Amino acid sequence: MALPNSPSLSALGYIIFGAAMVSFTSVLVELAHVGPTVSAFYRMLFGGVILLGISLIRKERLWYGVKSLAIPLICAFLFSLDLFFWHRSILFVGPGLATILGNMQVFFVALLAVWLLKEHIGWRLMVAIPFAVVGLFLIVRTGWGEQGGAVKLGVLYGLLTALCYALYILTLRRSQSEEQKLRYSLFANMTWICLLASVFLGITVLIEPGAHFNIPDLQTWGALLALGIMGQVLGWVFISKGLPKVNASVAGLALLLQPALAFMWDILIFDRPTTALEYVGAAIVLGAIYLGSSQKKK
Repeated sequence: MALPNSPSLSALGYIIFGAAMVSFTSVLVELAHVGPTVSAFYRMLFGGVILLGISLIRKERLWYGVKSLAIPLICAFLFSLDLFFWHRSILFVGPGLATILGNMQVFFVALLAVWLLKEHIGWRLMVAIPFAVVGLFLIVRTGWGEQGGAVKLGVLYGLLTALCYALYILTLRRSQSEEQKLRYSLFANMTWICLLASVFLGITVLIEPGAHFNIPDLQTWGALLALGIMGQVLGWVFISKGLPKVNASVAGLALLLQPALAFMWDILIFDRPTTALEYVGAAIVLGAIYLGSSQKKK
């Protein structure tokens, strides 16, 4: 009787492992002794080089002409913006809250789909959005006016992260429609996105005051390499491998491990001072994200 369920159980294990890997990325950004744009650049560069190696080993086709790079280029630009804002949010409000804020992309995706694609908004999302706002208020209310406005800025960066990531997701979804089917494989496509995003971020490093490409110490080398491996390779590969074989609601619940674990790492590793109300707020936000991501789609 257990045999028919084994493929879905394995797929769920892939998603859980991938989400756990991604949950460490915000911690690694905190551990790297470089600026937020520099850490984002090396994350995409190292991840892209490793994915390029995997694509070559798998003998994936990596070139279909300049026009075929249009969608990966747009995705790379949006994803580089996502990392640009998210890495700054981590520095201002910590890995846990920054990751929870970034996962609010669920609501931006739905709202943009209603506005741009004229899709129907379900009751679950209508309930989830105000709950997410209440939960966020409980998390940030105690430090909202402190640290010279750093918390406010960190929350703003986190919400901009969610918006950019939502646009990135919608662009990918649009590109995979019947009319504009991507010819690149998943590995080849992610290789191009990572490498092109590293170009955008590298240009930003060049023009950003005080930013430079120097990696100052072994801890930073290790953190940046781990960012590329855990964030762009292991996390992405395992989640992508498991998602098609698991019910959407189950997958959404499993993916909540990422912000939940990131919040826990922030408390355990960086001794984030957390009140009972903040725990309640985090639980409400995570529940709202799950409710919003599990709504049925036509």
